[in-house]
Amino acid sequence: MNGTSRTTGKPRIGILGFSDGEPEVHEQLKDIVSAQLSAIADALRESGKVEVVVGDRLVCSPETAREESLKMVARDVDGTIFSYGVFSFPNFSAIAAKNGKGPFLLAANLNPDWPGMVAMLASGGALHHLGIDHFRVAGDIREPEVLEKVLSFARCARVASRLRGSTYGLIGGRSLGMYSATVSMQDWQDKFGVDIEHLDQSEIVRLAGEVDPETVERAFAWLESHVGSIRYDGVRLTPEKLKTQIRHYEATKRIAAERRFDFVGVKCHYEMSRHHCTQCLSAAFMNDPYDWNGPKEPVVFSCEADSDGALTMQILRLLTDDPVLFMDVRHVDREYGVMVFCNCGSESTWYAGRSDDPAENLRQVTFYPCLEIYSGGGAHVNCMTKAGTATIARLNRTCGRYRMTLIPAEFVELPREKMAETTPEWPHVFAKLPFDPQVFLERFDANHCHAVYGDWIEDLSAVCRMLDVDVEILGR
Repeated sequence: MNGTSRTTGKPRIGILGFSDGEPEVHEQLKDIVSAQLSAIADALRESGKVEVVVGDRLVCSPETAREESLKMVARDVDGTIFSYGVFSFPNFSAIAAKNGKGPFLLAANLNPDWPGMVAMLASGGALHHLGIDHFRVAGDIREPEVLEKVLSFARCARVASRLRGSTYGLIGGRSLGMYSATVSMQDWQDKFGVDIEHLDQSEIVRLAGEVDPETVERAFAWLESHVGSIRYDGVRLTPEKLKTQIRHYEATKRIAAERRFDFVGVKCHYEMSRHHCTQCLSAAFMNDPYDWNGPKEPVVFSCEADSDGALTMQILRLLTDDPVLFMDVRHVDREYGVMVFCNCGSESTWYAGRSDDPAENLRQVTFYPCLEIYSGGGAHVNCMTKAGTATIARLNRTCGRYRMTLIPAEFVELPREKMAETTPEWPHVFAKLPFDPQVFLERFDANHCHAVYGDWIEDLSAVCRMLDVDVEILGR
């Protein structure tokens, strides 16, 4: 499917070496330029984290600047590094940037023998004159901190690049009257290069009827053998209702594959949850790296058709390659000093154990009968998110201007009875924030937020810069 090809694979980064514009001087200096370029290319290849595309020729004229930069576009790089080992005419960088594929990183070695740093500064000034934002790094690529800056650029460029040309499948419309979950098709295409394809939820119901019965029975047996506890109540959660949820998941997965959706949002409430079944199973296993068919690539699924939430999750997914959490803001627990995130939809079951073995994760999961208000029936997928350092993120808008709110957090595990204080049927995240939760309540602009393990604040700030999105960091 389209989502698999665009969300996996290393960043593809182009490298162009810039030289002097005087032909005779270029001939004298080209070996120095090539050495600097090769050092960067070799270090990136040796890291094993980047696919490197090196220009065919050094840039030493307006013609080579244009032609080599256009080749980078044709080779579909995610971003381009401009390498400076000697002084280079700044207009070459301007021409390459105007014709090439950004984001751009200007890289120079701090070599006192040759003015590569001077070329970087002069070229950077030229780009800023033209309104072209860019990143810079100066130093020996063999130094770990310098290499990490370049690798960070590559990761972030991949996110910004691969959003463009992707498709979001919006299945259903606005849910529960939430303004913060609805977006403009035109704004997304203009700002992020993301197309929005609308689809009615009835397609899930229609295609659910076409799911192979053998697949349903195999999935049902797999869930019964792997899930820690399935609390059938004979009314809202029965074996047949769970099988209906399996069919809905298989139908949603088919929709995403056949329509080449890179990520999806599903409305659910109340057409599905009151008259067919809740979409909790789909939300869990679409976001998971596995299901009853074996390992798979997660496809971002946002509950309640929260589109800005889905886009936030897709950015996190592209950046980290990990499953992404969908969370509802629910409560402040003063006893333990944590924010409680507890959502009516679901979260990836991978977060229950953070294991590559689905059995390890699912044994910590409980399927509860859905709440009475969801009269369509089905299971809520309950678990407690495993402890670990995490980054919380959310795209918000003020008068149409996007900003991303970022929060460093520490997920903790509490006694299981703490889940009974909110809604025990739903998945829970207990998060320690580096500030008084009152700050969160006063400033956060949505009822949903999203997270991944690890500290990704700096990378996400760079991604936002590439996307022209404001950044708001709470707690730093």
